[in-house]
Amino acid sequence: MNGDAALLLLADSRLPAGGHAHSGGVEEAVRRGAVTGAGDLARFLRGRLATAGLVTAALAAAACELAEAPPPGDTADGVSLWRRLDAEADARTASPAQREAARLQGRLLLRTARRMWPSAALDTLARAVPEGPHHPVALGAAAASAGCAPRQAALAAAYTSVTGPATAAVRLLGLDPVTVHRLLADLATALDDTARAACASLDDAAPQGRWHALPGHSAPALDLLAEGHLTNPMKLFVS
Repeated sequence: MNGDAALLLLADSRLPAGGHAHSGGVEEAVRRGAVTGAGDLARFLRGRLATAGLVTAALAAAACELAEAPPPGDTADGVSLWRRLDAEADARTASPAQREAARLQGRLLLRTARRMWPSAALDTLARAVPEGPHHPVALGAAAASAGCAPRQAALAAAYTSVTGPATAAVRLLGLDPVTVHRLLADLATALDDTARAACASLDDAAPQGRWHALPGHSAPALDLLAEGHLTNPMKLFVS
C-alpha cells in the first residue's frame, strides 16, 4: 500500500482502535474548569503536542523503524527488542492510569492492524508484549506494516495526540466544530516540526536498539488529570 494512503487510514478517527473512547485528559480538565472554551483548548492542545505528543511521535517512529528492519538474528532477538522499546514507553509514562489507557489502545490497534496489514513484525510484537503494547509502539509497527516510513508514523502519532482531545472537547463543551478544526489547522506547522524532531532523536540513537536519545518530556499536569479521571465516577470517556 502507498504510504500516504496508509497514513490517512491510520489517522482516521473511524479506525476501529478505540481512540474515540479516550479524551486525552480533556474530560478531567473540563471537569476541573481548566478548559472552558476554545482559548483554553488551544493552549491545552499546544502543550500536549509539545510534551506527550513529541514523546509518542518518537516512540512511533522508533517502532516503525524497528518493524521495517528487524534484527538479523532469530525471533528471540526481535521479541527482546520489542520488549525493550515498550519498556522505553513505559518509563516515559509516569501515571499508572495513563499507562493502562495506552496499553488498552495499543491492544485494540494491534488487533485491528493484524487483520488489515498482516505482517511478521506485528506477530512478533504481539508475542513480545502479550498484555498489549503501548499505543505509539503499536502505531509505529502498524505504520510500517502498512507501508509508511518512520516520519509518517511520527506524524500520525503527533496528529492523533491532539485530534482525540479536540474531538472530545467538542462533545464535552458543545464547541463549534469549525472553530476547533481551525485550532488544529493552526497546529499544522507544529505537527510537522514535531514529526521532524521525533525522527531526529532516532538519528542520535543509532545503532538500532539504542533508544537513549528518545525524548522524555514530562507533562505532570496530564499525569494528574489522568489519575483524577480514573477516580471520577461520572465520565463519558475511558481516559
